[in-house]
Amino acid sequence: MKLGSLFSGGKDSTFAIYLAQKQGHEVTCLLSIFTKSEESHLLHYPNLQWTKLQSESMNIPQLTINAESDETDDELFVLEKLLQNAKDQFHIEGLVHGGIKSQFQKEKFESICSKLNLVVITPLWNTEPVQYLNNLLDSNFIFIMITVSCDGLDDTWLGKEITKSDIDTLKHLSEKFGFNLNFEGGEAETFVVGCPLFSNPIKINQAKKIWDGYRGRFEIMDAELNYNA
Repeated sequence: MKLGSLFSGGKDSTFAIYLAQKQGHEVTCLLSIFTKSEESHLLHYPNLQWTKLQSESMNIPQLTINAESDETDDELFVLEKLLQNAKDQFHIEGLVHGGIKSQFQKEKFESICSKLNLVVITPLWNTEPVQYLNNLLDSNFIFIMITVSCDGLDDTWLGKEITKSDIDTLKHLSEKFGFNLNFEGGEAETFVVGCPLFSNPIKINQAKKIWDGYRGRFEIMDAELNYNA
């Protein structure tokens, strides 16, 4: 089936593409909504401009659109326009997204796709968190933390590449502080810099940490595809 992928550049949306392809689907385009701010309840915000490098490395064209508001209904209206555009240009038959536990998000996406006669593919749905994180690393996904915004996660995680040993630490912290280990509630966000889908990994040349004492982000200032890797 020809699919569009709702794409943020993070671990979930990228791994969902990887699994969809393994299931025999063809992901013909990436669909990225540039949100107005980090207050969005539905979509990712930071470092979205660098998804163009991921698109280039995967050799999958990207369609983008700007959201002028953080209101969920406004973002859904923009998503519907983007999906219609993908239907017209790439003849997609469905949408793949990296939802894991958010029933709110799942229902919103299914409602729009039903309206447009598109099938929804959610290969990560109900994945057990520790197993999922191990699967990511076992599948050679390299990703960094680019935001943190919950108790238990401080600025030392910003820009950090997640390793096997970090999984145990994160599991302990999630149990102690009560955050979602998959980060699906916005507790943290990630950015994939390397994976089997990429022809070349992404090299971050310059970045800065922004931290207010509780939450922060790792803002990529300059990056490129690493053709020497």
